[in-house]
Amino acid sequence: MEFKGKRVVVAMSGGVDSSVAAALLKEQGAEVIGMTMQIWDYSSFTKVHGEAHGTCCSLDDVYDARRVAEQLDIPFYVVNFEKEFTKEVIDRFCDDYFAGRTPNPCVLCNQVLKFESLLRRARELQADYLVTGHYALVEEFEGRFTLRKGLDSNKDQSYFLYTLTQAQMASVRFPLGAMSKEEVRAHAARFNLRVAEKAESQDICFVPDGDYVRFLEEQRGAGSMNGDIVHISGQVLGQHRGTYRYTIGQRKGLGLSWPQPLYVVGIDATNKQVLVGEKEHLLRGELRVNQLNWMIDIPVEPFDCACRIRYRHTEVPCRVIPVADGSVRVEFFKPQAGVTPGQAAVFYAGDRVLAGGTIV
Repeated sequence: MEFKGKRVVVAMSGGVDSSVAAALLKEQGAEVIGMTMQIWDYSSFTKVHGEAHGTCCSLDDVYDARRVAEQLDIPFYVVNFEKEFTKEVIDRFCDDYFAGRTPNPCVLCNQVLKFESLLRRARELQADYLVTGHYALVEEFEGRFTLRKGLDSNKDQSYFLYTLTQAQMASVRFPLGAMSKEEVRAHAARFNLRVAEKAESQDICFVPDGDYVRFLEEQRGAGSMNGDIVHISGQVLGQHRGTYRYTIGQRKGLGLSWPQPLYVVGIDATNKQVLVGEKEHLLRGELRVNQLNWMIDIPVEPFDCACRIRYRHTEVPCRVIPVADGSVRVEFFKPQAGVTPGQAAVFYAGDRVLAGGTIV
């Protein structure tokens, strides 16, 4: 077995997935060390808003991870990354929203916290691997490491992992990637883990009530981004109370009177405008992607593949055209709705991740 006799650090979130990963590796004969990231102080939130539910990385999750580690009789550590998380994830999350982009903090958390800071701690402990409960696979392909989709298409998390480098993939493993969620829960029951029936986290960890507008205004204040709602024809249709309240494709909550349904089709943070139009104006035939991480040799010629432009988006055929500045232009074979600056675009060949980057 791959893990027998190996020292592995398991990133334990307190959820069922990472707990099962730890249990399986110990069963296989690995020397397992549990490690949980403390990244966000919930005390200020709970004082005002009450208990947080449906999130990850709360104090309850740390407690659950510790209890599972005790049950498995493995060493357990809590590492405090609050400063790094605030700087690298929360500040950038707020910056993006106030610049008219819709960020994906889970990508940043994986990139900076799990697979840089936590992996560094694992190496300090002379671990052979850092293991997480993600539904994805790392394999060798044509002499280099590659990332593949998880077998369970409903749980596949390869979209969030496109930033992995070759050096990181040499030291990172995802033992649940070939399993379904049902199989994982069955293992949790077999091991009698205390988290076997625990619900999955759904919300952004630092916005436990799902009200990201409240969070942004607490962080940066209200009123500075108020402006006009403008039809793509140039006609001012109303006013808004902050561009950060809107995302591309949004229909509800516009409060506008118009002969046809209107959607948010653009956000102009510089001029503090929310741009709206009819449904057909949501369609985009192409987009630009920068900050790319390639898992193949960086191409110099156009090539065809499939592209996913948000987590729950089914990949669609496209042509990727390299640009001299290191970005790429993506031409869809069929126009797509919901192209959102700030989100990730990830490119696939079958179940293999080729590259990913940020939609400009």
